[in-house]
Amino acid sequence: MKFISYGAAREVTGSRHMIISNGKKLLLDCGLFQGRRKEAEEKNKTFPFDPKTVDAMILSHAHIDHCGNIPTLVKNGYKNPIYCTPATKDLCFYMLRDSAFIHEKEAEYLNEKKMKKGEELIKPLYTQEDVDAALKLFQEVNLNETFEPLPGFKITLREAGHILGSAMLQMEITDEKGIAHKIVFTGDLGRRELPVLKDPFKIEDAEILITESTYGERLHEPMSTAEGKLAEIINKTVERGGKIIIPAFALERTQELVYSLNGLMSVGKISRDLAVFVDSPLAVNVTEVFRKHKECYDIETLKKFTDHNKDPFGFSMLKYISDVEDSKALNGRHGPFIIISGSGMCEFGRVLHHLRNNIDDHRNTIIVVGYMAENTLGRKIKEKRKIVNIFGKPHRLECDVEIIDAYSAHADRSDLLDFATHIKGLKKIFVVHGEEKSQMAFKGALIANGFNWVQIPQFGEEFEI
Repeated sequence: MKFISYGAAREVTGSRHMIISNGKKLLLDCGLFQGRRKEAEEKNKTFPFDPKTVDAMILSHAHIDHCGNIPTLVKNGYKNPIYCTPATKDLCFYMLRDSAFIHEKEAEYLNEKKMKKGEELIKPLYTQEDVDAALKLFQEVNLNETFEPLPGFKITLREAGHILGSAMLQMEITDEKGIAHKIVFTGDLGRRELPVLKDPFKIEDAEILITESTYGERLHEPMSTAEGKLAEIINKTVERGGKIIIPAFALERTQELVYSLNGLMSVGKISRDLAVFVDSPLAVNVTEVFRKHKECYDIETLKKFTDHNKDPFGFSMLKYISDVEDSKALNGRHGPFIIISGSGMCEFGRVLHHLRNNIDDHRNTIIVVGYMAENTLGRKIKEKRKIVNIFGKPHRLECDVEIIDAYSAHADRSDLLDFATHIKGLKKIFVVHGEEKSQMAFKGALIANGFNWVQIPQFGEEFEI
């Protein structure tokens, strides 16, 4: 039996791992690598294995760095089932279509320049038609139901608590000698007591753990402090008449922020007259998926829907914006007000226009509420660089930049260690999905807690398990 990491190996994005047993290949996730354009193009376009030889795939959740390259996989010959939870399937319908739209528009933009220079035109990584072909392969599996995607591969999806529909994989795989091995793949592990979602499932026993490590060297602020800090930042900005811009992933982070703002307004901690705009067509569609899948909610959120007949994702001062003209109209609107817009790492989407129009005004505030990968605009803003490029032009960063780590949907070092140490019988741990510095720190913490066999795979490195 072999384990190979073909993505998110000593880096965060592009999750793609493989387990091979009895000649059968099981792919775990197939995400987009996000970073420098040339590097991303090369990593996303080519596969270090033949997609036609993969026998089955399981998708942990609908974030683009985990699902975003599935259409390319299918375009290159993969034709077998893609298993995931019902909520993940519904989210991917919108997430992958949005991703295809971005790739098509980017190719269109670059080709206009290439035509003027007489250069060879490029094709988008994938198109809407490629997404349609991929979506036909999706098959729903409910949490806590054991299924067998391949002979000798028994899989149970468990609550990961990361985003709506996210799952960790509890596997029992029989090797060439007929011995069954218990293996766990965390996908992206969530945190306890996050708003809206249930807490991550506790695994009792396993031999092998494949764990993410995004925040393997850090501790998050307590979730209980997040809303208080959010209110404080908003109120200070409102006092000086500024705008609050929050780059946020359309999936999960936007809904969590709306949920928090709804709560803060209801108890008077921020003005009930403060306008809030969710400027993202994708977020509008994703929020409808949230409303549909109440089986994913924690008890508190479920009670708001059922017992009190309230919509946690809607209130009087909140407006969801899909139309591009309504989005443009925000540029001429005087503050104070709040804009929540994607993309979360500020690499594309409508948030770029809002940043360009507001980043040089000292009255405004940008609130960073999520992970920003290396080399992204979001990371540069988080680092408070004096000059940042937006649409290829330099802009002075004059507005305030505030960071609230507590909203992170990723487990921190303490959560990750708690998850691992709870599992009895662990013999081997593979640390994936993290920047190398974070992974090394987390490896050290695991060893300090008594785990002797801990590996950080290189890209394409093969392990006998």
